[in-house]
Amino acid sequence: MDPLQRKAFLLRVDPAVLEAVQRWADDDLRSLNGQIEFLLRRALADAGRAGPKPGEPAAEKSTDEPK
Repeated sequence: MDPLQRKAFLLRVDPAVLEAVQRWADDDLRSLNGQIEFLLRRALADAGRAGPKPGEPAAEKSTDEPK
């Protein structure tokens, strides 16, 4: 998959949460979508589950089995 390609999905969220994230996005001069992705990436990094940074290709999974 192209690293700049985005995958769309439906997100159901409490309206108050969505409004708060929209205000935060406005404060940070980001789109709502950009703010949600920023927050998800930060949460992943904090949990030690970070994937590639925006624009970086995903790491190749090794198919080598331990010997």
